[in-house]
Amino acid sequence: MVDRRTVRRSYDELADEYADARTTDDQSTELLNELLHSLPASATVLDAGCGGGRPVLARLSESTTAVGLDFSREQLRLAAENASDASLVQGDMTALPIGDSSVDAVVAFWSLIHVPMDEHQRTIDEFVRVLRPGGRLLVCEGNEEWTGRNPDWLDAGVPMEWAIAGAEATREQLRAAGFEIVDRWGAAENLGDDEGDGSEDADTPWTFFSARLTA
Repeated sequence: MVDRRTVRRSYDELADEYADARTTDDQSTELLNELLHSLPASATVLDAGCGGGRPVLARLSESTTAVGLDFSREQLRLAAENASDASLVQGDMTALPIGDSSVDAVVAFWSLIHVPMDEHQRTIDEFVRVLRPGGRLLVCEGNEEWTGRNPDWLDAGVPMEWAIAGAEATREQLRAAGFEIVDRWGAAENLGDDEGDGSEDADTPWTFFSARLTA
């Protein structure tokens, strides 16, 4: 079971190390660009679990009204520096402090995997609540179900915890919430550190889903 307090404290403590480890130009950035091309002009996009703002929130703020949400105060401090044009809010993905039908798209890169397993569907339902009709979602998930803890993440002596539902479970959760799966891709690791997602495919242990709200 993921302990939110542990995850939040660890992201606070590792804010700078995590920012240094993040890849800023990879396949996920290409997928983000594809999503942006599909959105209307002056779209509002929520980055749920924005971290330090690079590369996703910074890219969003170049062409959209970007909103970054994270529950780590230190990550938001970095996001304010790296994506100064974005609006920032501290909060929990399972209860988004965002109004109903207020955004055109939600992106969640390597953030759903830190939500307790029994709250993944609730989080996806929150994405539905804040999206406008026909809204878009781009979310990543590990290929295989896995829960675990690394007591020395990024070799920094700080623990981190994950709850990965797996790609097929996430696909069903998206459909149950009212999303149509537009596309899905396998993706490689975005950090130099192995998070241990349990995938048998070491080259592409992650799946990205592009989905459209139909309900």
